[in-house]
Amino acid sequence: MTTQSPSRDKLEPKPSPVENPAAQRIITAARRHFFIHGFRSVTMDDLAEELGMSKKTLYVSFPSKSDLLRAVLLDKFRSVEADLERITSEFPADALATLQQLLACMQRHTEEIQPPFVRDIRREAPEMFRLVEVRRRELIQRHFGKFFSAGRRAGIIRKDIPTQVIIEILVGATEAIMNPQKISELGLTPQTGYAAIISVVLEGVITGRGRSKA
Repeated sequence: MTTQSPSRDKLEPKPSPVENPAAQRIITAARRHFFIHGFRSVTMDDLAEELGMSKKTLYVSFPSKSDLLRAVLLDKFRSVEADLERITSEFPADALATLQQLLACMQRHTEEIQPPFVRDIRREAPEMFRLVEVRRRELIQRHFGKFFSAGRRAGIIRKDIPTQVIIEILVGATEAIMNPQKISELGLTPQTGYAAIISVVLEGVITGRGRSKA
């Protein structure tokens, strides 16, 4: 039996929390606590108390904890998207500088997510992890695709391997390793898992010229 990806309509909260300051304030607090402590141990009561609002007010913006978790994940991806877009726009002529910035960006964002969150999403919300997979694939295709294309023109990425093939290898490795069950089985963290994937993939596609410049 195949598992269908969640539809775009189901992934996007409406209206966008960014347009609602109260909702964004809730998301910011929840994001901090969820990613550090896991979302199972963080209650809506805890968040309401920290934010100095009634639980009723909190539930007006997010009718359930699942809705809030979805909003937190989308907020995370919005921030990753903004950072990656800035990087690939600022360094279009220097592929190695772009690569260094991309890797630093991904390292910074993966450091935000701690093992308790990975544990909880595996046990409590596997459907939310499908959301993560959809958005992660889109980000890799868009922004690492820009890098690989620029790198080919600069002569630091091999031209005998089509860019789309490189992207699919990177996406496939990421999906195979960066899921809660495999992370746990291999004794990895999000940071060490992603670093290993990037290291192995890039080692295979960077030319000798690219290595000499690194």
